[in-house]
Amino acid sequence: MRDDPSLIDLVTRAKIGDQQAWDALVDRYAPLIWSICSRYRLNHADAEDVNQSVWLTLVSHLGSLRNPAALPGWLATTTQRECSRARRAERSRSPAMQVLDAENIPDEQNPVAEEEVLIAERNAALRDALSGLPPCSQQLIALLIQDPPVPYTKISAMLGIPVGSIGPQRARCLEKLRRHPAVAALINAERGARQPTG
Repeated sequence: MRDDPSLIDLVTRAKIGDQQAWDALVDRYAPLIWSICSRYRLNHADAEDVNQSVWLTLVSHLGSLRNPAALPGWLATTTQRECSRARRAERSRSPAMQVLDAENIPDEQNPVAEEEVLIAERNAALRDALSGLPPCSQQLIALLIQDPPVPYTKISAMLGIPVGSIGPQRARCLEKLRRHPAVAALINAERGARQPTG
């Protein structure tokens, strides 16, 4: 796990009871927990129970967490355990449902917990970096990533900027995003992982 200064700060502050830090941790990592619940195909009520159980477990273990940077992995592992427990409980409640069904066979293509943690970290870093851009730049990026793509002429009309300036403004926004500390740390870590070791 790479050291993320903002994560370390949030965990440190949450340990001493800072509610804003706790809320920021929940906002950052709730999507990770929900994605794991989704992979286990839990019904909504069970997923809610797992979500609540994971956060309650974290409350009781936060003080003993030695390495704050390990929190995403800890959350992923704890969520997987809780999801497995919920699936076992569901099977024991309805023994007639234990017939092997293609819906119940785990999909080998699903991302592993480490990949889910990485996705959650990337999303959190990107949200953090985007929130640091001026509102007009945030609007431009939001329009540029729409699916289906928004034509430059429409973006020009909506934002009141010349069509010819959209590309250069986009390039400046992307460069600012790349320089944001959280995004830069992820980029550097990924470059390091791709470097040959021998």
